[in-house]
Amino acid sequence: MLVSTKGRYALRVMLELAQRPADSYTPLPVIAERQSVSEKYLESIVVLLSRAGLVEGVRGKGGGYRLSRELKDYSVGEIVRLTEGSLAPVSCLEGENTCPRADKCLSLPVWEKLDTLINDYLDSVSLADLLAEGGGNGCGI
Repeated sequence: MLVSTKGRYALRVMLELAQRPADSYTPLPVIAERQSVSEKYLESIVVLLSRAGLVEGVRGKGGGYRLSRELKDYSVGEIVRLTEGSLAPVSCLEGENTCPRADKCLSLPVWEKLDTLINDYLDSVSLADLLAEGGGNGCGI
């Protein structure tokens, strides 16, 4: 499993918004500048976040984006799966396993366990947890 720039930047956007007052909107150009990411690229990410209800957006003067829920109610897994689709470590675990060898595959249990560990771990980490750990600065993501 390799998380793409889209997944990493989506998490950075969410952390950027998490550091702002809950009742204020942050313009996309401000987010782009602070995160050193192209505004055009962030626009496509924010559309996904908005459609999924993770952020609220307002157009016009004083507009921008803000989180729609409490920080503790966002998991890293939810954010990354939204942009990546699947976090499966092997392709046979993406969707329904139609591999003709699945019933006799001796390695399948290890991949299933890894898939569970990845998802459980990422679902256990919230935006609030990352900010509490000092992860809000965008380093490493």
